[in-house]
Amino acid sequence: MTATPVSTPPDGTPPVSAAPERILDTAFRLFYAHGIRGVGVDRLIAESGVAKATFYKHFPAKDELVVAYLDKVDGIWTDQLRRAAEAAGNDPADQLVGMFDALSQACRRQGYRGCAFINAAAESAPDSPAHDRTVAHKTAVLAWVRELAERAGAREPGALARSLVLLLDGGLASGALDASPEAPAAAKAAARSLVDAARG
Repeated sequence: MTATPVSTPPDGTPPVSAAPERILDTAFRLFYAHGIRGVGVDRLIAESGVAKATFYKHFPAKDELVVAYLDKVDGIWTDQLRRAAEAAGNDPADQLVGMFDALSQACRRQGYRGCAFINAAAESAPDSPAHDRTVAHKTAVLAWVRELAERAGAREPGALARSLVLLLDGGLASGALDASPEAPAAAKAAARSLVDAARG
């Protein structure tokens, strides 16, 4: 079955069915580049090209758009981590190290500003939806890394997973602070040492 293409009306406004995606794409670009607090609703409406009523129909509160933005970031970053791990081969120990290749790819990207989740948490109150979504993401990544650590035969998989996730977050932060091309490679080398030591 062929999908019917969605066309833009003559007046240039996006069709209603495309509005949520248009708004989210705009938020994805602006929130990451300028920060969540640095981007107001009026700018989001203007740059997404939707009417104010359309914007509030799909996102009644800015917090809802922020969570949708973080959901999108979660999908992208989690996929990159898993792909990098899988590219390292079938050995879970190698996958624990290989996932750091995703860090290298992220830090080289033009306009890189660090971890979107850490950035969002820094701008949000502890009990806010953005903070809760950040905690959920970090918890999920930690659980996945712990599972790999268990399969790799680590003596203390929880401790290894925590160390690797801290190393990953530190690498993300370093890439934003000094943009050093050596940082991802150093993080990967440190990960190899941690994994080898944890397996004895």
